[in-house]
Amino acid sequence: MTESPVDLLARAAFITADADRGAAPRFRFAAEPDQPRWRVRSARVVATAHGVYELSIDGRPVTRSVLNPGWTSYEWRLQVQEFDVSDLVTAGEGALNLEALLGNGWYRGDLGFAGANANYGEELAFAAVLELTFADGSVQRIATSDAWQAETSDIVANSLYNGETIDARLRGSSTPLSVRETDIDRSTLVPQAGPPITRQETLKPQKIWESPSGRILVDFGQNLVGWLRFTVQGERGSEIVIRHAEVLEHGELGTRPLRGAEATDRFVLSGDTDSFEPTLTFHGFRYAEVSGWPGELTPDALEAVVVHSQMRRTGAFECSDELVNQLIHNSVWGQKGNFLDVPTDCPQRDERLGWTGDIAAYAASASFQFDTSDFLHKWLLDVEAETEHDPIGMVPYVVPNVLKYATFDESLAAFPLGATAIWGDAAVWVPQALWNAYGDRDRLEAHYPGMVLHLESVEAVLSPNGLWDQGFQFGDWLDPDASPHDPAAAKADPHVVATACVYRSAVFAAQAARILGKDADAERWSRLAERTREAFDEHYVAENGRIVSDCATVYALAICFDLLDAPLRERAGDRLAELVRERDYRVTTGFAGTPFVTWALSETGHIEDAYRLLLERECPSWLYPVTMGATTIWERWDSMLPDGTINPGEMTSFNHYALGAVADWIYQVVGGIRPAEPGYARVLIQPQPGPGIAWARTAYEAASGRIAVSWRTGDDGFTLEASVPEGVPATIVLPDGSSREVRGGEHTFSC
Repeated sequence: MTESPVDLLARAAFITADADRGAAPRFRFAAEPDQPRWRVRSARVVATAHGVYELSIDGRPVTRSVLNPGWTSYEWRLQVQEFDVSDLVTAGEGALNLEALLGNGWYRGDLGFAGANANYGEELAFAAVLELTFADGSVQRIATSDAWQAETSDIVANSLYNGETIDARLRGSSTPLSVRETDIDRSTLVPQAGPPITRQETLKPQKIWESPSGRILVDFGQNLVGWLRFTVQGERGSEIVIRHAEVLEHGELGTRPLRGAEATDRFVLSGDTDSFEPTLTFHGFRYAEVSGWPGELTPDALEAVVVHSQMRRTGAFECSDELVNQLIHNSVWGQKGNFLDVPTDCPQRDERLGWTGDIAAYAASASFQFDTSDFLHKWLLDVEAETEHDPIGMVPYVVPNVLKYATFDESLAAFPLGATAIWGDAAVWVPQALWNAYGDRDRLEAHYPGMVLHLESVEAVLSPNGLWDQGFQFGDWLDPDASPHDPAAAKADPHVVATACVYRSAVFAAQAARILGKDADAERWSRLAERTREAFDEHYVAENGRIVSDCATVYALAICFDLLDAPLRERAGDRLAELVRERDYRVTTGFAGTPFVTWALSETGHIEDAYRLLLERECPSWLYPVTMGATTIWERWDSMLPDGTINPGEMTSFNHYALGAVADWIYQVVGGIRPAEPGYARVLIQPQPGPGIAWARTAYEAASGRIAVSWRTGDDGFTLEASVPEGVPATIVLPDGSSREVRGGEHTFSC
């Protein structure tokens, strides 16, 4: 019986070498196979590290993936990876030359934000086993031990935030390092759950020019995440320095949003032809500033390598408005850049953390655009582990929660610890998005304990009146009317927002409990939901339908979470539409309201207002960044001001997907593809056309097959074409209210 990766790794020692903190040591071992290599029937490697590793056999990488084994809550979960290396083994003769490069990665990275830096430990460690199975059935296992050798490499500095320094003069020469065995808590070892991080594509420079200060700038035309690679020849000892940034300001590289992250790679030339690729770091950038390049820098001299977790693209959308098409493009690229093993807030500054509130807002959009089932499943396992071990039982603000090790400073003091709405609700809302997208009962069961932990932490802080009206809340974070220096200063009462979120989470937890056969739990969460709804209506909703703080966000949440009975729901929809019109269709919502405001309008009969809100171009709006040349979603509605200067706040990112959560509404309401049952086992096709968009095409690759919808409006009315996978039932609802029931196939309707 084949051993599991975790069991096989038990045969290996974890090894380390005492190298400079910034340098990347290299481990080597030459092993003689028991039989000729051509007699190997199969070969596999299992490996993991505290840090990130690159493993090769005879100089050839064992995997296309990079930054292995990724980032998990190391205290409780360290992924063991498995790779089939049969082709590498049988391709050679004689000894097997194993080589592993070990970088700091997230484990020994000084992670945090605004000076609150922390890492998991100072000692890196690596373990691996190469297992050979020969044609006669015999097995040989080659494992890491203190018999391995270690040496310095050409990488003399590596940091996720600050960049990498490679000295090509050190290639072919090295200094021996002592190898010693160390150990970790092996109960933390788990099989790899998430998809690997891989190079996805490459982009060439779109423009190279000299800035006003005389610096050489390169524009790749797209805000991306990854690094640059190139081959160059220059004077020995000369240095090429490459700085990265997302935007320009006053014609120069706009580095202020990076805060403490240097985002700078350095390459020292050997005098011969050198190839460079800094794979132990990553940067979020569109622009690069290059100094020290020998001779003229031309577009064919270097390329940008796009890196993110391996995910299958599942969604597509196109319509008659090119700005909306670019908005969807920006959402897709924002997901690419921030789905690098952990769903991060941003990929460029001194942060890059798995903020729970961002993905709570965005999970539904993300799961239409790409197959996120494994990616978010892996992260949710960390959410549960972090919550279970949290001293007060709360879902941390970031997962993995490296901030618990951070040196205390004023940036952390701004976020008192305690259960929070939206951020904590990620433990429920992300599984809900996955359930709707994939209908996987086993995964729902795996994620259910995390839901329970969150709701229990909330129950403990609810007031006797049933409201969540105490404690710190992020609330409607980044309300566009808030000061750039006070992102939590929203119009929406944070306790109204929090209480509404309790209801939504309790309702889905009850649904999940029923699906899983946990009837007592279903009753428990149903009672919590009912009690919360009654308290919300009693304390926050007036008889005329006005809700406390009377702003777009509170109405959007009350409508979309079904907190109001029919008469009040209608009044709330009318008031929401009135508020939207009063602001000339500028966006007035932050993280809490933005995913739901267009939904609330369209679901209460205000589809024209929803379209006008979507299509507004003046700041703040979804399309304002597009008019300013954005190629990803911005953190703030005005991350760049109309005059081309960067928002003065200390928290300004140009790749931050949360406010792109409107994409979910675009796919389902404008595009018209909705899951009528979890996993699209039954489909609802109901595009709702509105002013400003004359046609749209949408497609989604469900587990059962491809669903596609195309519609147009014109002088002859409305025409719809729909394609449904064979055997899948679908309800098609036309704009005139008529409906059809179909099962699979191609269908055309008009009205």
